Amino acid sequence: MPETIKEKSVLITGAGRGIGKRLAMGFAQAGARVGLLGRSGAELDLAKLEIEQAGGNALRLRADVRDLEQLAAAVDRMRVVFGGLDVLIAAAGVPGPIGPLLSTKPKVWNEAIDVNLIGVVNACRAALPPMVEKRCGKVILIAGGGASASRPNFTAYAASKAALVRFAECLADEVRDANVQVNAMIPGGSYTYMTDEILNAGEEKAGRKEIEEAQQIRITGGESPERQTQLALFLASERSNHVSGKLIHVNDDWKRFEKDNMRADLYTLRRVHKN
Repeated sequence: MPETIKEKSVLITGAGRGIGKRLAMGFAQAGARVGLLGRSGAELDLAKLEIEQAGGNALRLRADVRDLEQLAAAVDRMRVVFGGLDVLIAAAGVPGPIGPLLSTKPKVWNEAIDVNLIGVVNACRAALPPMVEKRCGKVILIAGGGASASRPNFTAYAASKAALVRFAECLADEVRDANVQVNAMIPGGSYTYMTDEILNAGEEKAGRKEIEEAQQIRITGGESPERQTQLALFLASERSNHVSGKLIHVNDDWKRFEKDNMRADLYTLRRVHKN
């Protein structure tokens, strides 16, 4: 258990379900004080109950990431109750419409961008000031499929996640001198409500490859919560103070960078140039 995360205040958006809830459970188990932020009061209540029954410490924060004022109020409450804010994990996300672009509804497509990208920007706007003020902080943005490769039939999701990665790189450079590290993390395929949405959409909308992968994830469960939490804990700890502006997959060989310096061009959203 990393000692550096004990008693740290960690705000997790999208903490009511999916990857956000997985990480909330893992961080609470590691001794962090966790702020659970989400839109569903019932899901937040359940997550808080599960964490407290396991001996953890959690604060319920009902808010919509699309509303900057709600996020600012949530951060203020975190600071009052927990005495500060050390880590932001932006995990709130929606799959958006599934199917070819021309068959999707513009409003639903745009809403996915609002949650997956603008919601992350809002979370950073609210959480960064106290970190910059004390010259210490960690920001972890949860990326996903489409962040680094084409994902047809999921254009809103893929575009938002790719944009999120570039946003992380730019923001990391902006706050580097304030000793705040910003990274994007790909947690790998996991069995969540998004898996069910893909399967429910069917092969005609999602495509054969997506259906086959979703079926496999439903059978196996996908990446384990332990592996995902392990990477997130590393990025949230002082052990990763030299790592910022990176896109790291849960299956990358990231452990070797704990002691070694990281090349500037590694794990970035870059074009590959031929020599």
